[in-house]
Amino acid sequence: MRMDKQNLSITPSEVIEYLFCPRFIFFMNCLCIPQHEEKRYKVLKGRELHEEKQKENRDYLRKKISCVQKDIIVYLSSSRYHLRGEIDEVLYFADGTMAPLDYKFAEYKDTIYRTHRIQSVLYALLIKDNYQCEVRKGYVCYIRSKYLLKEMSFSDKDFENAQQIIKDVLNVIQHGFYPSKAKSLARCVDCCYKNICV
Repeated sequence: MRMDKQNLSITPSEVIEYLFCPRFIFFMNCLCIPQHEEKRYKVLKGRELHEEKQKENRDYLRKKISCVQKDIIVYLSSSRYHLRGEIDEVLYFADGTMAPLDYKFAEYKDTIYRTHRIQSVLYALLIKDNYQCEVRKGYVCYIRSKYLLKEMSFSDKDFENAQQIIKDVLNVIQHGFYPSKAKSLARCVDCCYKNICV
């Protein structure tokens, strides 16, 4: 099985699935077996809160971080990075830079999870490519911690790392490559693919 890489694109959500377990990509994209995440409570609740935020937060600007303008629910794609996705908010700053903001139906527990950081970096790549603008940071708003806003600074290494992960995901999809499963067996316990994963 070989797919045309020119027209192939993935989403930040697919990258997160890959980081959870590389085999998710094989089952979802190569064998086309859905995981039916729409039935999970956190997914449904997260979507519901996103919609509420869109309505009530449309004109709110985050002055504390020098935000001067924002676009809400922005769909972007990039053939350069083989990436596409919807960003909750694209923020514009007084210094001419931009940043993604992502709402998470989660609690902040003293650290920004690696997956949240990488997802934000992927959104930053989309902004850089579409707006031709510098992106030095990203934001995550933790809904279950009273809408706590956390800032992340991005380095060149962050962007290089994200691009390598994209290549790894595309390799699975394009070549039908069956990757190793997650290193942590704890991730297998509640996995929707555990009955077919060998």
